Amino acid sequence: MTSATDLTTVRLGTRPSRMAMEQTGRFADVFRARYPQVLLDIVEIVSEGDRHRGPLSAIGGKGAFTRNADRYLLDGRVQATIACAKDVPGPHDRSPGIVIAAVLPREDTRDVLVLPAGHPATTLAELPPGTRVGTSAPRRSALLKALHPTLVQVPIRGNADSRLRALDEGKLGADVMIAALAGLRRLGREDRVSEILDPAVWLPAAGAGTVIVEHRSDDPATGGLLAPLTHAPTRILLDAERPRSPRCTAGA
Repeated sequence: MTSATDLTTVRLGTRPSRMAMEQTGRFADVFRARYPQVLLDIVEIVSEGDRHRGPLSAIGGKGAFTRNADRYLLDGRVQATIACAKDVPGPHDRSPGIVIAAVLPREDTRDVLVLPAGHPATTLAELPPGTRVGTSAPRRSALLKALHPTLVQVPIRGNADSRLRALDEGKLGADVMIAALAGLRRLGREDRVSEILDPAVWLPAAGAGTVIVEHRSDDPATGGLLAPLTHAPTRILLDAERPRSPRCTAGA
């Protein structure tokens, strides 16, 4: 059986968006610092969710962002995949045989209000009735309906860069939008934040701000290599917020 010390290359699958590549690059720096003798090969995988521009519910919800990567992982084209935990379905919605190998230190969990460039800063509570608020997340839509019923939720798609550009050009179909603070920070666009939403009222997503690396459960060598990169306090929080998925014990 191959052990972690025998591996010379790990192929890591990631979505090709700017945000995904930024978080992959940060993980790659940590991996290469610990394992300078192991080649980390980054493989870009375009998801169904990246291609589809309609409602995610039409193609299976947020699983649309993981299904293609899962295929790459299960058929051996990559040995590991990296993603935001909040974008990963629970174990009951995944193909069997995939487990979390590493959990990276948690970033900010809060959502924010984003306005078109040049618009004076305001808050959700100050927006006039009928303002169209863009989001594709069911959680955000439910919170908006419950907390600000005079505002209108508008479904939007695309990565963070394209959403910001469309918002500024008046092509988003929404007057303002809700985004993740951690994501804007990764893109260096925290300046676009008009209001940071209070997490005591505007509940963050389970796993928000957390990046995970997964592997096949029948590949303990890769799991053993990745497990030491886990940030234990964040793993505890992730287990508390999401249905527990099997762990890989190094050398198992």
